[in-house]
Amino acid sequence: MDLIKKVFPFSFGAKDVTGLIVSIIIYVVVGVVFGIIVGLLGKIPVIGLLIKVINGVYDTYALVGIVLAVLVFLKVIK
Repeated sequence: MDLIKKVFPFSFGAKDVTGLIVSIIIYVVVGVVFGIIVGLLGKIPVIGLLIKVINGVYDTYALVGIVLAVLVFLKVIK
């Protein structure tokens, strides 16, 4: 559990509704920024491919982070 807390630090701050909303907003805003970067750099062959892979990894990270934030808020995970 300590490793998960180190990898997803924003998810474990969701002790109340405000913390949950802040955690979700952080993940979504960073995802939007990555989306803009992918849109701008996506046409460059090698860099675009690398950025798209990084974006896919982050999207998975954000999804897991949001799920963990909800589970911490619901007190399923401590």
